Amino acid sequence: MGILDGKVAVVTGGGGILCGAFAKELARNGAKVAVLDLNFDNAKKVADSFGGLAVSANVLDSASLEDARKIVNEKLGTCDILINGAGGNNPKGTTSKEYFDIEDLKNNDITTFFDLDQKGVEFVFNLNFIGTLMPTQAFAKDMVTKKDSVIINVSSMNAFCPLTKIPAYSGAKAAVSNFTQWLAVHFSRVGIRVNAIAPGFFVTDQNRALLKNEDGSLTERSEKILSQTPMNRFGEAEELLGTLMYLVDNNVSSFVNGVVIPVDGGFSAYSGV
Repeated sequence: MGILDGKVAVVTGGGGILCGAFAKELARNGAKVAVLDLNFDNAKKVADSFGGLAVSANVLDSASLEDARKIVNEKLGTCDILINGAGGNNPKGTTSKEYFDIEDLKNNDITTFFDLDQKGVEFVFNLNFIGTLMPTQAFAKDMVTKKDSVIINVSSMNAFCPLTKIPAYSGAKAAVSNFTQWLAVHFSRVGIRVNAIAPGFFVTDQNRALLKNEDGSLTERSEKILSQTPMNRFGEAEELLGTLMYLVDNNVSSFVNGVVIPVDGGFSAYSGV
């Protein structure tokens, strides 16, 4: 018997490393899991590893999400647990340098704050924030009629303190944290708890090239990250699962609502001195 027996879980961004681990852990604890991802092949690879349901879905398209909801309802039943894990960054929302110098305006090879692409910034913000809001609109329609439903959003260390060079991503994750609190209050009278996990630094397919060189050594940015992480290492995907299971288990966290929990090796607690 698993603690989530009979529950239906939907994981957006489930084809990735972190959310793929979430999906597998929910299934291991008895949930019927739908793995949603824009890349169906990635979703299928994860779902096939535990006998779950793979569904292609675009978290920025209401019609796509409604189609996904219908598939989940038909194949597994209505959603009890929604993990909003889809997100990511884009170079078009990123500056080249950490600090602005007036001379940078004369260098066409440098992307300054003034060169940030509006569409790129919008894409990053929408993917992370709107890509959390819209799946919630789609799947919470069924959850509001049930008891003990749970929504888990994925925030970031950037929501606590923005990292240099990535203003769009930092702002979007701050919005996710704020939205988590807002939604927790909004749904508090209909039996849905809403919380978030804020991972520190984990090596994923999206950030691998930023954190590690081709020979496996750490990049300069990685060295700076680890210098501010008291545990002096990157996290492993499995180290997020205890927090995930705590938040989805109504037997142990039924009065926990509207919190954003860092899982970061001490990064958010460290002042740098």
